[in-house]
Formats: sequence, C-alpha cells, structure tokens
Amino acid sequence: MTTPSRLPEPYGQASGANLADILERVLDKGVVIAGDIRINLLDIELLTVKLRLIVASVDKAKEMGIDWWESDPALSSRARRDELARENAELRERLARLEELEPGRRAPKEAP
Repeated sequence: MTTPSRLPEPYGQASGANLADILERVLDKGVVIAGDIRINLLDIELLTVKLRLIVASVDKAKEMGIDWWESDPALSSRARRDELARENAELRERLARLEELEPGRRAPKEAP
C-alpha cells in the first residue's frame, strides 16, 4: 500500500498560476511588514533600527499616499529637471547679488 506524497509539486503550470494569483493579490491589496531592532547594554539603548517594508503596486501605493519616487531625482526625470531648474535659478540669483556688490564688473552677455 502506498501513501500519497506530501512533497510539494514540482514547478509547473499549476504552481505558476498559484504564484501569479498570490502576487496579483498582494500587489492589489498591499502588504506592510514592520519591525524594530534594539540593542541595549545595561538598560542603555545603543542602537535602534526601524524596518518598514511595503509591497504594493504603484497604483495602490499612490492610493495610500506614497509617491516618494516621483520627487527623487535619481528615479524621476521630471524631478531631475525640477532640481536643475531650481539650482539654475539659485545660481542666477547669486550671480545677480555678486554683480550688485561690484557694479564696475559685468558678466559677459549671454549668447542668443
């Protein structure tokens, strides 16, 4: 008499579909994993590390109010352009202030 195997099925069509369903559900609903690590020595807190992990689709994250990647210049070309425009305006303002301090010196005119 043989007993049914309790080992998981090898990777195939059935397990792939289940994994895809689970992933779709997780991304649709979102999952938050939170934890803290504290290192104390004689009741003196030496180190605290707070870990927060959110797994969600971009749409779900935006729905939750999470959109930090849109303002990060390393991840968004629009944020990079905005940062360059801000820096350019700052430099022009500094140049204008310097020219006011030394009215005899003028910067060369910009080419059209």
